Amino acid sequence: MDRVRLAEFLRTRREALQPEDVGLPRGQRRRRTGGLRREEVAALSDMSTDYYSRIEQQRGPHPSEQMLASIARGLRLSLAERDHLFRLGGYPTPQRVRRNDHLNPGMMRVFDGLGDAAAQVVSDLGETLAQTRLASALLGDETAYTGLARSLHYRWFTDPDTRRIHPEPDHARHSRLVAADLHRAYTRDGRHSRAAEIVDALLTGSPEFVELWGEHPVTGPYCAPKRIQHPQLGLLELHCQVLVDPDQSQLLQVFTATPGTESHEKLQLLSVVAGQQL
Repeated sequence: MDRVRLAEFLRTRREALQPEDVGLPRGQRRRRTGGLRREEVAALSDMSTDYYSRIEQQRGPHPSEQMLASIARGLRLSLAERDHLFRLGGYPTPQRVRRNDHLNPGMMRVFDGLGDAAAQVVSDLGETLAQTRLASALLGDETAYTGLARSLHYRWFTDPDTRRIHPEPDHARHSRLVAADLHRAYTRDGRHSRAAEIVDALLTGSPEFVELWGEHPVTGPYCAPKRIQHPQLGLLELHCQVLVDPDQSQLLQVFTATPGTESHEKLQLLSVVAGQQL
């Protein structure tokens, strides 16, 4: 535990917060310094003012992991700042819980500006969180699945219909990419994770996945150029541009085609297809 740096870190983060940032009224009482008061941070962290004050004053007991987690929530620390707080407190950084049921705010703002593009937001386990109407017309509605089937990684090895959108000669490459992506997530998140749940199910239900998993596949970016076999427009050759959220839990995928090509013309026709679907 580094008492001096821990105290300094907490003080700087406390002084950087304003009452309005955490839903507190500013009140009429004059503030001697900027930022929150110690008693306000203590209340937000569900602990006594004396306990929190002693940490900032470089005295008192060694705070537990639970106490540091409470302080991190009270100070509205980012994940990187929370990890830093734990290291200053003498603890390993806690495993990050990967949320997979909603869009991160920043990603949502970018996605909202892409209504005229074939774009979607997916989790790092292939769970589609949002699609534009053009992406839905291109790939089908991928947001309606539940359970393990929410993950494209799972569906790829268990649902033959998932593969029909890609020409058969491309299937082996996609299988390796998906297996490699799951291998990366499993290594990162460990045995008690969503990735592990998907891997365990596939090791039981997919001989193809078992063989690939045993090879420990490692590849480059998952969203490589794709060939999409659309039921109405035929084959489209597309590029997939990816924006990764800062915490790397979500990816924005935007599908484009080279201007002047037949695939570009077909991509523009998706608006008509999407209108028919509506």
